[in-house]
Amino acid sequence: MSTALLNRSRPARSGAGGGDELPRRTFLKDIPVSNEQSGPLSGLRIVEFAGIGPVPFAAMLLADMCADVVRVVRPGTPALDKRDIVERGRRVVSVDLKSAEGRESTLTLLERADVLLEGFRPGVMERLGLGPDPVLQRNPRLVYGRMTGWGQTGPLAAAAGHDIDYIALAGALHAIGETGRGPVPPLNLLGDFGGGALYLVVGVLAALLEAQRSGRGQVVDAAIVDGAASLLTFIYAALARGEWRDERGGNLLDGGAPFYTTYRCADGEYIAVGAIEPQFHEVLIARLGLDQEAFKDRLNPESWPRLRHVLQQAFAQRTRR
Repeated sequence: MSTALLNRSRPARSGAGGGDELPRRTFLKDIPVSNEQSGPLSGLRIVEFAGIGPVPFAAMLLADMCADVVRVVRPGTPALDKRDIVERGRRVVSVDLKSAEGRESTLTLLERADVLLEGFRPGVMERLGLGPDPVLQRNPRLVYGRMTGWGQTGPLAAAAGHDIDYIALAGALHAIGETGRGPVPPLNLLGDFGGGALYLVVGVLAALLEAQRSGRGQVVDAAIVDGAASLLTFIYAALARGEWRDERGGNLLDGGAPFYTTYRCADGEYIAVGAIEPQFHEVLIARLGLDQEAFKDRLNPESWPRLRHVLQQAFAQRTRR
């Protein structure tokens, strides 16, 4: 059967009892793709194909701006966990995309949508009969958003990977960590969410503007490795100007500068220090009771080990609070 079970509705608006609306059984073709809330994306209709990582986060951002998001999941998928706040703001439908009936019902839903979001490996949507060609034929104004790690084409397109792999190849992982030690993964913030979800959202919103002007939709092909490389633009520019050293923990913004790093306090907790500007640095040194004159060469990287030691001793004698 290709009937769709609505697993969780958008939370009911306050004033009418509050809480979540009760789940109800419905046919996919009867799902209203509309938004009952007001906001910058109110009235925008999005169909999200269930996945992990950047696509759910992108859908969350769009839902937070009051787009109406319908997530398509496989039959038997557990109901969303309310504790997983990334999954907020969706209505969920269960569809067998491998059946002819389920595929046709999905295409019917997409006829009324403004945006499609998917994060499958290259070729999956095409094999399901839901690739850009048949979908845009049914809805020429649709923005078809695609998210992969390596891109839809290229030597690594079919390769498996995770956030850490994408940011490593982009060069971002190489720059993060302490002097003399290995690279440190920055959670999955830089790849999945920064270089992935945010770039997908920017591309989708730009494509929507074009669709409003021309009446033509388009495919937004976002790849995490490309987004992560783009996020490094500032660092690469500094490197080209000779203002950045290709050495972890040896630069102004990577923890190398003693006035832009973290220190362990007497209570075992850590404090983050970001005193780049002279006026802020003066306040820092004054509050710690140290000699301002000793820090007059603070911008000289050769003095950083000595000044770091002074600050380490100062913070080690104080609790964080």
